[in-house]
Amino acid sequence: MSAADPSAAAPAPAPAAATGATAAPPADYSGARPPPPRRPRRRWRGLLLVLLLLAVLFAIAAVWGNRPHVPQREPQAVHRSPQQLAQGLYLARAADCMACHDGVGGIGGAREGQPFAGGKPLPTPFGTLYGTNITPDPDHGIGRWTAEEFHAAVTRGTAPGGRQLYPAMPYASYHLMSREDSDLIYGYLMNIRPVAQPNTKPALPFPFNLRVLMFGWKTLFLSSAPLPVGSQGQSPAWLRGQYLGNVMGHCAECHTPRGMFGQMQKDRWLQGGTLSLFTAPGITAEALAARGWTREGMAQFLQTGFSAHGSAFDEMHEVIANSTRYLTAEDMTALSTFLLGDNPPAPQPLPAAAPQDSGTGNSSGNGAVNGAGTLDAGRGHYMALCASCHGSEGLGRSLTMPPLKGNSTVRQADARNLVLAILVGLPKHPATQQGPTPLPGMPGFMQELTDGEVAALANYTRTALGGQPADVTAAQVADLRSAAGKAGHRPAP
Repeated sequence: MSAADPSAAAPAPAPAAATGATAAPPADYSGARPPPPRRPRRRWRGLLLVLLLLAVLFAIAAVWGNRPHVPQREPQAVHRSPQQLAQGLYLARAADCMACHDGVGGIGGAREGQPFAGGKPLPTPFGTLYGTNITPDPDHGIGRWTAEEFHAAVTRGTAPGGRQLYPAMPYASYHLMSREDSDLIYGYLMNIRPVAQPNTKPALPFPFNLRVLMFGWKTLFLSSAPLPVGSQGQSPAWLRGQYLGNVMGHCAECHTPRGMFGQMQKDRWLQGGTLSLFTAPGITAEALAARGWTREGMAQFLQTGFSAHGSAFDEMHEVIANSTRYLTAEDMTALSTFLLGDNPPAPQPLPAAAPQDSGTGNSSGNGAVNGAGTLDAGRGHYMALCASCHGSEGLGRSLTMPPLKGNSTVRQADARNLVLAILVGLPKHPATQQGPTPLPGMPGFMQELTDGEVAALANYTRTALGGQPADVTAAQVADLRSAAGKAGHRPAP
């Protein structure tokens, strides 16, 4: 047979019996689809191993990041000239270090006369932090830190050993602090009296108690870019004020709204924020001008805590007492220039009281308290409770009792601070050597007045003395009364 013969058949396969193999029955696909191929288990095992490894690494990083770390070296001997020490003290005050690191009233043994010993509670929406000891104590303070480590902590939020600091340390503002200024502050702190005051562990729930998360926070929100501004200017005074206000004084840390992760919302810079019970009002040039502020009035306020626009209270009083009142006249002018701009907007005059409805109003429901009858009731509360100190026309008393007519708090669009002042009052600030203007304090009327009566008093004050609408409701007062109770605020005596 020829190989080219097309009729030649291929050799038949050998019978199964001849090969010793058992023939498999032919697959029947007539009634169903073929089964899917099995996924290899090795792929799942590999993925689980990777996840387990990542979990272990994260746990190690979390434990490592939360451990207290004291550099294993001898305490640092830092020598500075009297001039350098004076400069360091000035800068520490300009940076308001005392605001968080004050030992006065702190827990764990801090007593008056122990500045920078730490222990001051710092409430946040995520839990409570405590100011740390930054005296040169070698075991509890910064006595073993180098100048480089101090600068890293201040400007990058990284303490010795890689320990990550929470952004209550305002490195989101301090990151633009010059190395020269940081070194001068370090030199001053290393020459004050050391205090063996142990630091208090933050009271933060899981997962906020894991400092390793700060790596992610910094990646998202810490930038070397210039910070926004709330005014316009290019003069040497404005530029100096920009450094004093945005960086050293870190004004935006309180006066800027926060996002859900505690970051400053840079698109709303200096437009007001609420970190504690009272609100830090908006301090953009436009917001200040809308409440009647001028550069001269702002400088007086930052120097003395008292002006025709009102008096400093709550945390702002501490800022003035510990920081701004120590600024030189030149720096005070620079800071005021930065806040209101090289060409300040014209201060708006006090608006005339808006006409009110002639009805009886509603002082106990959820509606706005805007009836003439209710405003008459509010005036009655004012004359009985407020006029003896602030005057029947709200003009106050020079350097002893702030005016309410045209008062910046009364003129705020948001009545939160006014209502809270009525509810819980304001503490007394006695006279201190070269301190802010002493104030006698204001009693709180939380127990004397109902929610409707507080709303009526607030609305009368806003309309008659602040040119604002009578839009405070009893429901809003009830919410603020509850917030004050949860924050532990009792009425001032």
